[in-house]
Amino acid sequence: MSYQLTIEPLGTTIEVEEGQTVLDAVLRQGLYLPHACGHGLCGTCKVQVCDGEVDHGAANPFALMDFERDDGKTLACCATLQADTTIEADIDEEPDARVIPVRDFAATVSRIEDLTPTIKAIHLQLDKAIDFQAGQYVQVEIPGVGSRAFSIANHPADVAATKGIELNVRKLPGGAGTTWLHEQLKAGDRLRVAGPYGRFFVRESARQPMLFMAGGSGLSSPRSMIVDLLSRGCTLPITLVYGQRSREELYYDAEFRALAEQHANFTYVPALSHEPEGSDWDGYRGFVHEAAKAHFGGSFAGQKAYLCGPPPMIEACIATLMQGRLFERDIYTEKFLSAADAQATRSPLFRQV
Repeated sequence: MSYQLTIEPLGTTIEVEEGQTVLDAVLRQGLYLPHACGHGLCGTCKVQVCDGEVDHGAANPFALMDFERDDGKTLACCATLQADTTIEADIDEEPDARVIPVRDFAATVSRIEDLTPTIKAIHLQLDKAIDFQAGQYVQVEIPGVGSRAFSIANHPADVAATKGIELNVRKLPGGAGTTWLHEQLKAGDRLRVAGPYGRFFVRESARQPMLFMAGGSGLSSPRSMIVDLLSRGCTLPITLVYGQRSREELYYDAEFRALAEQHANFTYVPALSHEPEGSDWDGYRGFVHEAAKAHFGGSFAGQKAYLCGPPPMIEACIATLMQGRLFERDIYTEKFLSAADAQATRSPLFRQV
């Protein structure tokens, strides 16, 4: 059995299978609804039900309040249709967004590498090549845990040629999914993957200098985006400010240093926040936002900024960029949200997740 879903203001009607979430149905048609956690925790995918009937599913009561339910709001990532329904969503036009339907893939683990003491590179061979924009992510189904989101770390041309994707997975304390991937997964294992997801991609039509700010395993998306840009001959100024705690955690450092040597328009600024005093590190000591402020002299006007990393890093970077005369229309973010992060209050400075 299926139902008809009409999405306003697009005026588009699609078919939704019984038990299928609104968000899944929309994304598989190559359409877009704003979303982030995908598990009913953050409230980013909140939409208005104009007509029809939905089951709210496992929507967190803090992400979808009782009064909002009474007012006809629902979370697209959890909601399933009980009748033909019309919803209204806040959808921004993005001229650089490609229409790529979400698809399912069978994946085999080809190899696993230790990038740092807490981050592994998991290489997956897909049954077919995935079409995606650099910066997007996939959902990986982890046995006994559920699906988890990971950005694709290699660039589209590489994936098209090899049908292989690289995921950089940091082991989170108490994280069932990342713990399983670090401790149980091995070469030859099979996984189910779906994608691509997300609106984190380069706004190339703007033709402006680009500033990438990344921390932790948040390097995945910027790596894909930067290598894609450089491999296609982009000549606009590109700067990567990349932060880790210590030298041993600064993965792909040699790769970015080599890219900076090869491309005059690419600048690489690594920063270490907790590198032991007295070490031979001669780069910046401090956090990502501090390194960016020092490098640009506190002025970011004219840049397009792409931020990827844990929420505290994102918040600090947003504040620094705004103080340096860069505003919301030129700042794009991808936060790594745990369940605790998703339930926390979002920054009053910024409306995007």
